[in-house]
Amino acid sequence: MVDTKRIRLCVVGASGRMGGTIIRDAPSESFEITGAVAAAGEPVIGRSLRELGLSQSELRVQSPQSLAQLLSQSDVCVSFTTAEAELTNLPTVVAAGRPLVIGTTGFTEAQADSVVSSLTGKISTVMTSNFSVGANMLFAVASSLKNLPAGFDISILETHHSGKADAPSGTAKTLASIITRERGYSKTVNGRSGMSRRAPDELEVVSLRGGGMPGEHIIFAFGPNETLRFGHEVFSRSTFSQGALLAAKWLYSGREPKVYSMLDVLGFRT
Repeated sequence: MVDTKRIRLCVVGASGRMGGTIIRDAPSESFEITGAVAAAGEPVIGRSLRELGLSQSELRVQSPQSLAQLLSQSDVCVSFTTAEAELTNLPTVVAAGRPLVIGTTGFTEAQADSVVSSLTGKISTVMTSNFSVGANMLFAVASSLKNLPAGFDISILETHHSGKADAPSGTAKTLASIITRERGYSKTVNGRSGMSRRAPDELEVVSLRGGGMPGEHIIFAFGPNETLRFGHEVFSRSTFSQGALLAAKWLYSGREPKVYSMLDVLGFRT
């Protein structure tokens, strides 16, 4: 039975938007930040979380070379970094045997498959493109689109802040994967120009970037005489950090060593 001690977290990607938000949002009565990792060469390395305005802790941000040591004194690893860094760090996390929460996006299909295969049977992991409750409800809605008649065309629109590097977003890719499976699309079109009439087997996915927008995803279902619109808008990155912390708690309670999604954490799958 799990006791009531604070869960010790090692946060990889501490200098990023999400890593910093997780450290800032983690309630002190439930969590203790025992590791903070940033990419080699980042100016935050060596500075304390207090100096960075993330918490009152004097814990200092360290480079990936210290990851094994930090994991040895942590209960769960939470990682929001780049795809390349994630692949580099995975062997260290697996060797440490610590449960892992992955919020990193930007993986190619081959990279994502590699991540899943390297973790399955080794450590319990929650891996998702979006940790918010609302977004996962949208995933459930996407699955239900299989019930629409064949005459409906589906499109996805996603918007994010101008600093987001990958497009489409990980969430949009997840939605596209679900809809492709349920509706039988064979091709994805990312934007149109010129003479480009839509074919029946095409799924449209459009990305917009600008300002400080945390994130919005809209599914359009265009019928011959009506349109359905399902959307989810984020007002704060705390939406994602709270979901990641919920996933960390869920893993800490003890799970079979395989890769889960937030649908499992939220009880949509049994």
